[in-house]
Amino acid sequence: MSSGKGGFVYRSLVATSFMGSGGLATTTFAPLVIPAKPYKAYLFDLDGTVADSMPLHWISWRQAVKEHGGNFPLNLFYEWGGMPLVKSVEMLNEQFGYTMSAPDVVRRKEELYYELLPELKPIPAVLAHVEAQHGRIPLAIVSGSPRAGIHRSLTQLGLLDRFDVLVGSEDYQQGKPHPEPFLTAAARLGVAPEHCLVFEDADPGIAAATAAGMDWVRVPVDRVTA
Repeated sequence: MSSGKGGFVYRSLVATSFMGSGGLATTTFAPLVIPAKPYKAYLFDLDGTVADSMPLHWISWRQAVKEHGGNFPLNLFYEWGGMPLVKSVEMLNEQFGYTMSAPDVVRRKEELYYELLPELKPIPAVLAHVEAQHGRIPLAIVSGSPRAGIHRSLTQLGLLDRFDVLVGSEDYQQGKPHPEPFLTAAARLGVAPEHCLVFEDADPGIAAATAAGMDWVRVPVDRVTA
């Protein structure tokens, strides 16, 4: 079922996937419907897509911003998903008149997130495609997080060796919804944009994929409520 030009949603089935540190487990989840095209590369957002990390990021963002005298509304946390971390703080300052130091808030936010990493789990419906395509076509992570954070999250999940390229916030000038992050990944993989499929959970990432001329699959994620 299409959810927009180049986009696809999902249906409920019972399937098998690799979970955690690589053990094979059977679980009930909603597999993603993939377009029947011969894609030459898969590009994955990390947080909320490969990693079920949004609840952990919400806890760390909320605390870090509070410690610096601000408030991060939950709706904006999700609306700005995938944007570079420093940009999120700058937008909070602009929207609410805060004077928070973006580097300091981000540094504290990452410290808090790393403390929560032992709780991190993969998203089974996405993990199934990572495992199925690993070694068959090149795979990349394209994230608004710094590469150090990407590396630590993937290491925690036991998935670091599945990806040929990691694109973090240091690797581009303009973050999602600009297409540069995905175009950077495609260029590093040596694959034309039209031959890439993007997996994303957030609107800025889907907008970036569309602007890059890539097909995309939206990954549904349960949102935290407080």
